[in-house]
Amino acid sequence: MGLKTKKDYNDPLSIWNEMIAVDKKDYDFYDRLNDDQKKQFSPYLMLRWGSTVEGNSDISKYYAVATNEFVNINFFDLSKHKKLQWLLCCCISPNAGKQKHYWLGAAKGKGSSALKNLVMEQLPTTKESDIDLMLVTQTKEEIIEWLRQCGMEEKILKPLAK
Repeated sequence: MGLKTKKDYNDPLSIWNEMIAVDKKDYDFYDRLNDDQKKQFSPYLMLRWGSTVEGNSDISKYYAVATNEFVNINFFDLSKHKKLQWLLCCCISPNAGKQKHYWLGAAKGKGSSALKNLVMEQLPTTKESDIDLMLVTQTKEEIIEWLRQCGMEEKILKPLAK
């Protein structure tokens, strides 16, 4: 992440201030923006940044699941309703204080790792972006254990554990 400048703290549209508003469940944040700021506001950025947090794996998992449940469904169908998209983004916060969010980049294509390929084999109807999210929110050990429980052979899993 880049350096935080003074502008970041004063600009309501800086990602840092937007994420603080999401974490605080500040439902009135969008209403306080002026007309020009409302035009510049990007709910898609809220979706990508809001879905991932560093630190506590339980909170990280919660944000990922809540984003999927509350925001991802029909998100782009609501593109003309930025306030509603903002309100949905506020719903993802468990109201557990300020979190350190980071950008969840787009998928880089199939086959980016052996572990990802094995997960994709087990979940063939799951969107690749959801698998990428799973790989970010779960530890490697947790995913390997899950693959083991799915019946994956040990000789396939052993090289991944290194």
